Amino acid sequence: MNNILKCCTLCPRECKADREISAGICCGGLLPRAAKAYLHMWEEPCISGTRGSGTVFFSGCSLKCCFCQNYKISAENFGKEITTHRLAEIFLELQEKGAHNINLVSPTHYVPQIISALDQCGHSLHIPVAYNSGGYEKTETLELLSGYVDIFMPDLKYFSPELSEKYSSAPDYFEYASKAVSKMIELAGKPVIDKNGIMKKGVIIRHMVLPSHRNDSEAVLREIDRLFDKESFLLSLMSQYTPFYKSSEHKEINRRISTYEYNKVAELAAELGFKGYMQERSSAKEEYTPDFDLIGIDK
Repeated sequence: MNNILKCCTLCPRECKADREISAGICCGGLLPRAAKAYLHMWEEPCISGTRGSGTVFFSGCSLKCCFCQNYKISAENFGKEITTHRLAEIFLELQEKGAHNINLVSPTHYVPQIISALDQCGHSLHIPVAYNSGGYEKTETLELLSGYVDIFMPDLKYFSPELSEKYSSAPDYFEYASKAVSKMIELAGKPVIDKNGIMKKGVIIRHMVLPSHRNDSEAVLREIDRLFDKESFLLSLMSQYTPFYKSSEHKEINRRISTYEYNKVAELAAELGFKGYMQERSSAKEEYTPDFDLIGIDK
């Protein structure tokens, strides 16, 4: 699969970088770069469970969100390059620690390397693999993950191309993200949750309500309702927005969302009959953002 990395078109940016020589727009090179691997307790209850989600935070990102809470790794590319062999070891170490799943955060630009690591794990890895992304995906890249990923957790951030261009430099965001979600549902099938409340397969569509943009959130929910069978996914409606990174450059999003804004969007989600999760407003705190300290990356 390294041939893919010689002229990289893994994400919708299609920058065609030769990643054996230089990094792509995503900041990704030939070797996977990661900033933390640990048992994460702050995902949805069916993902974190009682023991935690075995989360690997990859560095770099194909999206350029001005409000990214993980900007230290997504935009500034903090992390450490590791071999695919070491990545396979990390997966197995997280499983040994009791993780309910392997949770790949911002993995798009490292799909070939992740597949190589999973191949190296072989039958030794027997917990679900979750693909946790910003939703800006190509269906062709997702197809590569067939048989490797059990759970998909995509964001569906915006409906408006004006907003997605302004805040993430991606005017075609919804066009790609909506098709990506459809492909994820096709690959994972309907949600399966075991008797202990832990997800084994399926899709969780995540949407974070942005301040001043309740109308766009409502448009996203209506499009989800129009495009996808409600039995084919869970919805996670998030209230955790906190001004980070370059949010201060945009006055309208340089604040937390109000209770009114979130409640109005949550009311529509209930009205449309979505199944899933509504986040407590108390989740909008900086302490919910992990320290990126290379824990679990070094041997």
